Amino acid sequence: MTWHVAEEDLRAYAQGELSPPLLWSADAHLTGCAECRTRLAEAADPVALDAAWARLDAELDAPRPSLLERMLVRLGVADHTARLLAATPVLRGSWLLSVLFLLVMTVLAVRLADQPALFLALAPLLPLAGVALSYGPSLDPTYEMAVVAPTHGFRLLMIRTVAVLTAGLACNGLATLALPGYGLLALAWLLPAFALTATGLALTARLGPVLGPSLVGVAWVTVLAVAGVRTPPHDTLAPFTAAGQGAAATVAVLAGLLLHRARDRFDTRPLGGFPADGAG
Repeated sequence: MTWHVAEEDLRAYAQGELSPPLLWSADAHLTGCAECRTRLAEAADPVALDAAWARLDAELDAPRPSLLERMLVRLGVADHTARLLAATPVLRGSWLLSVLFLLVMTVLAVRLADQPALFLALAPLLPLAGVALSYGPSLDPTYEMAVVAPTHGFRLLMIRTVAVLTAGLACNGLATLALPGYGLLALAWLLPAFALTATGLALTARLGPVLGPSLVGVAWVTVLAVAGVRTPPHDTLAPFTAAGQGAAATVAVLAGLLLHRARDRFDTRPLGGFPADGAG
């Protein structure tokens, strides 16, 4: 091989300043010329070369952002916040498909038995369960990331809650469209859903991300059971009447106020993270 890359071209190549078509020619030549590769190694800045290799290693080792994460970043969400949101368990396809399957089965049962109370009882529990599964060291796979993230714990709580509620309410809304014959009654789950979720979050600050929402779920089932015993057949259960909807709205507002007052608890726990189960 009688031709070699010129010295000034090698220096420009090493600094990333060589432009086409000389760049293409140098690339092709260096693959087959050991002498020019040796000269290139001598011309390269070892500090810059080590930094380039480090950047390459970091890029290769970094996990590829998911579609949801890329969409959040495009919408202006900070990288670390988008990563925490995208890792939320209930925003993954498996959870969403499970929720949709459960809702479809419930809607079919309502259509066959003509009992909308079945759907109205289940729908508020799904957002509560989704939010409960998003926090805590035993439930959140990104708990350690949340602890060290440069984000106020309460702010992160609200961001995730909004994301989970959006997904959960959207699923419930699709199921509601399949029950047009019940009119506004098919939407009577909405205020209880906000009430249950807000109460569950308020109790999370004191009782933890499992016990707090679990108690709220048990209380909801108990209220429905008592209402079912006291309500005549084919009448609307008390929680889904106008008075019951007003009570749900009141509970949601009060629970929201309590949650706001307890907001600092999400930053004063051990390790700076969300409260552990049973912590007071």
